[in-house]
Amino acid sequence: MGQPHELTTLDSGVRVVTEAMPSVRSAALGLWIGTGSAAESHAEAGLSHLIEHMLFRGTDRYESLEIDQLFDGWGAELNAGTGKETTSVHARVLDRHVAEAFDVMADMVFRPRFDAGDLEAEREIVLEEIAMYDDDPQDKVFDVLGEAVFGDHPLGRAIIGRAEVVAGTPAAGLAAFHAGRYVPGNVVVAAAGSVDHAMIVALTREAEARTAAPSAAPPADDSVPGLERRVRFITKETEQYHVALGGPGVVRDDPRRFALRVLDNILGGTSSSRLFQEVREKRGLAYSVFSFTSNYARSGQVGLYVGTRPDNVAKAMTVVGEELERFRQSGATAEELDRSRENVKGRILLGLESTTARMNRLGSSVLAGMPLLTVDELEERIDAVTRTDVEALARELYAPERLSAAGVGADESAFRSALVPIAA
Repeated sequence: MGQPHELTTLDSGVRVVTEAMPSVRSAALGLWIGTGSAAESHAEAGLSHLIEHMLFRGTDRYESLEIDQLFDGWGAELNAGTGKETTSVHARVLDRHVAEAFDVMADMVFRPRFDAGDLEAEREIVLEEIAMYDDDPQDKVFDVLGEAVFGDHPLGRAIIGRAEVVAGTPAAGLAAFHAGRYVPGNVVVAAAGSVDHAMIVALTREAEARTAAPSAAPPADDSVPGLERRVRFITKETEQYHVALGGPGVVRDDPRRFALRVLDNILGGTSSSRLFQEVREKRGLAYSVFSFTSNYARSGQVGLYVGTRPDNVAKAMTVVGEELERFRQSGATAEELDRSRENVKGRILLGLESTTARMNRLGSSVLAGMPLLTVDELEERIDAVTRTDVEALARELYAPERLSAAGVGADESAFRSALVPIAA
């Protein structure tokens, strides 16, 4: 079983990738740009996210309200997102609206207006968003963990940005940042569903013809974060302590990424995982407990999260420490390994029934220079994961000396005391 996709690189450098799904009437469209928080300097922290917001504020051809009315009139979904290394604008529409929807989206991405008045309104919205995240300790702790794991490296910065940058960057500065990043060689057009590849290529060429001559994208930051264990804490009156542990993971093209997905499922990625069962189900020490992984161009991250009341934080972290040590020492059982491999394959296959999931896979993979593996190839990679692979990764990535810690709560001393079983 495979997913035939077509890929065309235009003379300008824009890559167009599509996958036809004849059984559906919808199409998922996405424009992917190789910029995010990790592409920013300290003085630019938040500009990628602010630009993502400003893309919806209109172009010379489409007013902001008109964009909303068009997509609402089509019964379509239009959204965008900013990550550490990418920004995307994406939509899901009926196939008969593909050409019109793409025209609007391409205008938004390549020719946003950056009106000074609109910027003043939008920056206030983003500042409210920053304040909202600061008020939510369950979200904030992951930004604090990023700082703990990556230090001053750009990967350690919050995607949402710094309030002073958002508040102080003029429209001209934002337009200059956009002109340097939203360039053809840094853009991938992706589409999946009821789509025709030649049509998407033609639409992309038409959009390019209306765009000014591009500049070259700035060189990518090839620096690799160092390994240093850090502890970060924010004192805040909360009902729970929000605790996250993490360390460097594997880069996105590391062949061990398949073993890491299997490991993550066993450790804390599912309701039958060890952390969920031991911390929540057996002892009732948390409502939310889970593990997670991220893969980037020059590094990666592994981590776990626990939210627990003050009188339970020491107990919860003792259990977490015991489970990490047990995993490092004895690895996974054969039953856990089989269940996790099937879970990973099941999630992939179920996800690929969605046009949006397929478009996301196409856009993110091509932008990152990753191979577009067929389902059969993905299953082969996952089935090839052995207990030895999982055990070796657990010993390496979850070694105590690699794990940084982040916390949000009322008492830093109590937080630090609770970490003792982890570092032992």
